[in-house]
Amino acid sequence: MKIAVVGSINMDMTVTAERIPLKGETLRGDNVRLIPGGKGANQAVAMARLGAEVEMFGCVGDDDNGRKLLDNLKESGVKTDHIHVLKGVPTGIALITVGENDNTIVVVPGANGKADKTYAESICRELEGYDMVVFQHEIPLETVHYLIKWCYEKGIPTVLNPAPAAKVPTDIVEMVSYLTPNEHEARLIFGEETKTEEMLKKYPEKLVITQGSEGVVTCMKSGQILHVPARKSSVVDTTGAGDTLNGAFSVRICQGDDIEQALLYANTAAGLSTEKFGAQSGMPLAEEVEKELEEK
Repeated sequence: MKIAVVGSINMDMTVTAERIPLKGETLRGDNVRLIPGGKGANQAVAMARLGAEVEMFGCVGDDDNGRKLLDNLKESGVKTDHIHVLKGVPTGIALITVGENDNTIVVVPGANGKADKTYAESICRELEGYDMVVFQHEIPLETVHYLIKWCYEKGIPTVLNPAPAAKVPTDIVEMVSYLTPNEHEARLIFGEETKTEEMLKKYPEKLVITQGSEGVVTCMKSGQILHVPARKSSVVDTTGAGDTLNGAFSVRICQGDDIEQALLYANTAAGLSTEKFGAQSGMPLAEEVEKELEEK
């Protein structure tokens, strides 16, 4: 089982506070930490921690953050052979505020914005050797759409986690194997007036909508709406929970699980990830998820 992730590699500057500040408000923070992140890198690390063979594709700058992020990926068991290191371009950074069991995030793309169509064309031959390719929206959408079309033509399964929120063309929705938006992202893609059940029934066992503390929903090919509730967790930090879910879901689909089994596993992994601080540092190992599932 080999999975490729084409996406963002960021350094997360995370500040904790008693709550998220209101517009125009200044609050005193508790501390600041620099933590490896980026939706793409997070999902790759989640997969590696769950036992998959994973390679990360993307761009970093030739700065201290870039070097630290490459080292972190390697230490996490993620291959980095085709990550481009760009001279004179800063590595992407995310500014995260954590408070009241929630977070706000502002992303500055930096080198992630240079993962363009030229870069996409340069990695196509490498992607042919993978069982699945996973994408997000923190690199140029032109790159994401180009590679999804390319994978579709080659018969390579794909997962698109359309975050941050952006429109997804209908042809891309049709070509991708799995689409995993949250509720806000789903409304942007399918229309504010479209009911969740209507969206799901149009794309059975393709569209998976995450609902935060409510869990995740999809539609089975039988037409039945499947709701997998969230695991009850002692929440410390929700940063990276969605990335853990996407990574775990991709791994289990690749291993041959049906969509219900994969979502149960993914939801359990995501719940466990919220009980520790930091996106990647909170991600569970395969044995932790399996133990949790055995105890249910």
